[in-house]
Amino acid sequence: MGSPAIRMPVGTTLLENRPMAIRVLIADDSPMGCQLLKTAFNRFRKKFCVVDCVVSSQQIIQRVSQGQPDVALINSDLQDGPLAGLRALRQIQTSGHGISVIVLFDKWEDDLIVYAFRAGARGVFCRSEEKFDLLCKCVAAVHEGQVWANSHQLQLLLRNLVKSTPKQPLDSKGLDLLSKRDAQVVELVAEGLPNKEIALKLGISEHTVSNYLFRIYNKLGISSRVELVLYVMNKQK
Repeated sequence: MGSPAIRMPVGTTLLENRPMAIRVLIADDSPMGCQLLKTAFNRFRKKFCVVDCVVSSQQIIQRVSQGQPDVALINSDLQDGPLAGLRALRQIQTSGHGISVIVLFDKWEDDLIVYAFRAGARGVFCRSEEKFDLLCKCVAAVHEGQVWANSHQLQLLLRNLVKSTPKQPLDSKGLDLLSKRDAQVVELVAEGLPNKEIALKLGISEHTVSNYLFRIYNKLGISSRVELVLYVMNKQK
C-alpha cells in the first residue's frame, strides 16, 4: 500500500506554504560593520533577508518610510553622531509602519536601555557580550511580537515603572539656566567628546571641565553624563 497523498487546497503550492524570510534592515556606524552583519545573516537565507544596510539616521527613516523591513537592527551610535540610532527611534515609531526595532549596544548602560524601551524598541542586544546565534533568536522573537530583554533589564524596567516621572530640570527654563560656557560644554558632551578633548577645544583644564559638569548636573536636576545627553536629545525634538 502506497503512502497517503498530501491533500492541499486548490491553487496552493508547497512553495506558498514555506514561511517567508524575516526582512531585516541593518543600521550600523560603518559600512564594514554593516557588511559583517549582512554576511552573517546571509548564512541563514531561509530565515532572514537583509533588505538594506545604512549608516545614518536619515537613511533609516527613508528606508522605513518605504515599508520594506519587518525588523530594524539599529546601532545606538551611527555615522551622524553618538546615540543617533536612539534619536531615530521615536521617528520610526511615529511613521506608522509597524516595524519592530532592536537596538544594538557595544556595552550595557542602564540609562540607555531604559531610554531605548521608552522610545519604542522591542529588544536590546549587546554585541560585545552575546553571540550571533542569540541575535538570530532575538530577531525572530521580536518579529513574533515578543520583547527581548534579560532578567536584569526587565527588573530595571520594572523599577523605572514604579518610580515617579523621570527627572526634569529644577526650573522650567531648562537649558536657559546655563551660562554660555555651560552651553558650550553641554554641546561638546552631546557630540560624544570626552573631558580631555572638551578641555583642549575650550582651552581649559580637565578639572575645570569636571567642575562645569558638576554645576550643569545640579542646574538641570540630573546626575550623569548619559542623562545629560538624553536630556539634550529630548529638548531637540
